[in-house]
Amino acid sequence: MIALPAMGVFFHVFLGGRWPRAVTVVGPGLVAAAFGVAVTSALHLFRLAPGAALHDRVYTWIVAGPFRAEAALRLDALSAIMALVVTGVGFLIHVYSVGYMHGDRGFARFFAYLNLFMTAMLILVLADNLLLLFVGWEGVGLCSYLLIGFWYDKVENAAAGKKAFLVNRIGDAGFLLGLFLLVTTLGTHGVWTVEVTAIEQHLSLLAGARTVFGWPVPTVVCLLLLIGATGKSAQIPLYVWL
Repeated sequence: MIALPAMGVFFHVFLGGRWPRAVTVVGPGLVAAAFGVAVTSALHLFRLAPGAALHDRVYTWIVAGPFRAEAALRLDALSAIMALVVTGVGFLIHVYSVGYMHGDRGFARFFAYLNLFMTAMLILVLADNLLLLFVGWEGVGLCSYLLIGFWYDKVENAAAGKKAFLVNRIGDAGFLLGLFLLVTTLGTHGVWTVEVTAIEQHLSLLAGARTVFGWPVPTVVCLLLLIGATGKSAQIPLYVWL
C-alpha cells in the first residue's frame, strides 16, 4: 500500500518532465490502486476475530543494547479505517488537482509532493512503532511545507511555507519529548521498546513512575503528545501557520 504512492514520487521526479501527460494517470492511478489495497486489506481484517491485527515486520531498523526497533507495519481496525480515509480522500484530491493544476509549469513537481504526502500519511497511520510513526509524522510536516510554498517565486507563498514549517516544529518538539519521556520511563523498568503493542501491555508501569515537576508521568506524556497534535492540526495556540 505504501509502496504505490512512493513509486509515484520517483516517477514524477525522474520522468514527469518527459511525459507530462502520464502524470495525470500515474499520480491518481497509483493512489487509486492504494485505495484498492486498503479496501482488500480491511475486508480481510474484518473477517478475523474482533480486535485482531495484522503485523508485517520489514526489517530490523535499530539495535542498541537492550533497545530494538523494527521497521514494522500494523493493520488493526483503527488503522484500516484511517488508511481508507487517507487513500480515498487522497484519490479525490489527486483527481481534482489534475484540472486545477493543468498547464502549470510545476505540474509534475506538484504531484510528486502529493504522492509523497500520501506515502508519509500511510506510514503515519500504519506504523507499528513510535519511531516509524514519527518518520511519517515529520514527512507529513515536510509535505505541508512544500505544498504551502509550492509557488515559491512569490514572496508571500515562500513566507507562508516557512511559517508553517517553523510553527509545526514547535508542536513536533512537544511530540518528540513525549515519546522520549514515555520510552525512557518504561526503560527504567527494563522495558526498552517503541512497539505500540509492547507499550500497551506495560502502560501500568507508568502509573507508579516518578513525577515530572510534580505532575504524573502519564499526564505529562499525554500533554506533550497533545502539543504535537495541536501543531499538526493548527489548533490554538499553534494555528497561525494555517
